[in-house]
Amino acid sequence: MFWKKKDNGSEKKVEKLPFWEKVKREFWSYVLIFLAVFAVRSSIFDNNHIPSGSMIPTMAIGDFIIVNKMAFGFRIPFSDYLGESIYLTDFKPPKRGEIAVFEYPLDRGILYVKRVIGIPGDEIEVIDNFVYLNGELVVGEKLEGEEREEMLELFDEKFSPRSMELTRVVHGEEEFVRATQREMPYHLNTRRRIVVPPESVFVMGDNRDNSSDSRSWGIVPYGHLRGRPLFIWFNMVYPWSSEKFHFRPSRIGTVF
Repeated sequence: MFWKKKDNGSEKKVEKLPFWEKVKREFWSYVLIFLAVFAVRSSIFDNNHIPSGSMIPTMAIGDFIIVNKMAFGFRIPFSDYLGESIYLTDFKPPKRGEIAVFEYPLDRGILYVKRVIGIPGDEIEVIDNFVYLNGELVVGEKLEGEEREEMLELFDEKFSPRSMELTRVVHGEEEFVRATQREMPYHLNTRRRIVVPPESVFVMGDNRDNSSDSRSWGIVPYGHLRGRPLFIWFNMVYPWSSEKFHFRPSRIGTVF
């Protein structure tokens, strides 16, 4: 211990901690900070990066999104690492048309983001990228002019943007724009009639001919759902990425 002089001239005895005691206190401080940050990411909010173009024009390659992990209910932090998530509140299933972040059914270590097309009990059929929901065609309005040109800027040349047909559709309570390759002689992943089983959803990408989704690998169980995107906080493709480098500040603040 040592003596420290007070402002009033008197002296106060102050205990000097041993070196290893100070190290131990610092270590546990960092452990608590680490656990707090990852608990928030596990149960409240998380950050995800969009590496592919399956959701263009809603989400562009390079978007960094904030995900609401409480969208479907509040989970015990880290419970998903032990198997299925344990919810402390009632589970709130996603609605038709909403975007969901989920664990890829064929490899739960990979996160996907797609749009919910069908919920339990829905009959879904996809023919040439036209969706039939419970026997009725989901129709839309083609985009033309300046609005279409602005959205085409989000497509890299590998997607052949000039041949893209953009259509605004309303699915459930959500309005969005889907993209299809109008010059293709056939469309990818046509799916014949399927009835969505209980506690599952049928998902598709908005970039219909460039999306691996429920048309090819099946439905997404509720237990795989991880959250709902809120907004874009940044957009950049790294110079060392396999994708073409770009930085789009205009994407920042886009709300889903």
